[in-house]
Amino acid sequence: MTTLAITGGTGFVGKTLIRLALAQGHQVRALARRLQPDQPGVIWVPGALDDPASLLALMEGAEAVIHVAGVVNTPTREGFIAGNITGTEAMLAAAAQAGIRRFIHVSSLSAREPALSVYGWSKAEAETRVAASGLDWTMVRPPAIYGPGDLDQLDLFKAAKMGIMPLPPHGRLSLLEVGDLARLLLALIAALEAAGHIYEADDGVPGGWTHEGYGRAIGAAMGRRVLALSLPASIVRLGARADRLWRGDKAKLTADRAAYFCHPDWVITPDARPPASLWTPQVETHEGLKATADWYRAHGWI
Repeated sequence: MTTLAITGGTGFVGKTLIRLALAQGHQVRALARRLQPDQPGVIWVPGALDDPASLLALMEGAEAVIHVAGVVNTPTREGFIAGNITGTEAMLAAAAQAGIRRFIHVSSLSAREPALSVYGWSKAEAETRVAASGLDWTMVRPPAIYGPGDLDQLDLFKAAKMGIMPLPPHGRLSLLEVGDLARLLLALIAALEAAGHIYEADDGVPGGWTHEGYGRAIGAAMGRRVLALSLPASIVRLGARADRLWRGDKAKLTADRAAYFCHPDWVITPDARPPASLWTPQVETHEGLKATADWYRAHGWI
């Protein structure tokens, strides 16, 4: 049994990570900005990435760190810097001060193309800080993550319900179910042979999915035949401007996101997969998408 210091525990990935960590017998110390309900096996530590004292409190008694928290969408470059670069630096400093060597960092496949978006650039910059930390680090670059409780993919399921799904320009992507990501992060805790590696994990589908194929798979999960429409990049960028006018700083399709959505290749590098002796995906994607759709329906999201 290991005591884990976890950031991002109130988010989509973090909730699943904590649930599976507890099921494996770990104890959890999790950072939270707001008061959380009591949960057996979890100590919620009040604080934030910009509060050094709270990060030291998070580290008390922990033997490994899993740094999930980060900023995926924000209207400013400064927001990405604060959430992804400065926040990671603060976590590395706190772990070093607390004498914790094992540091698991959740990055993003977008870090592979830092020139495409500020988000990708900020994740790549965070990776350089982790690599230079001197800790026993391992980084994971997830591709598109989906699963019950996800907000990012929700609009695609809503579109499938209507039978028409607008998609980025023709391209390919890899997918990973949230539980499989969490199982990988937990498998890395004791895998010291993985220290110093950057892994790219997916559902095991060779060559990933076409955008249209992914759209049709979501349609099947919803029990609908959908018309999957790959839109020109100019239309996606126009949609980002419209979303900005509509939702302001709360826009989901920002210009930054549009830039990396339109990149044609978000398929993982096969040689960067974790070794099969350490981890393999357990969730077949069609089944995972169906479980996600069922969860959305059960919770009144679609």
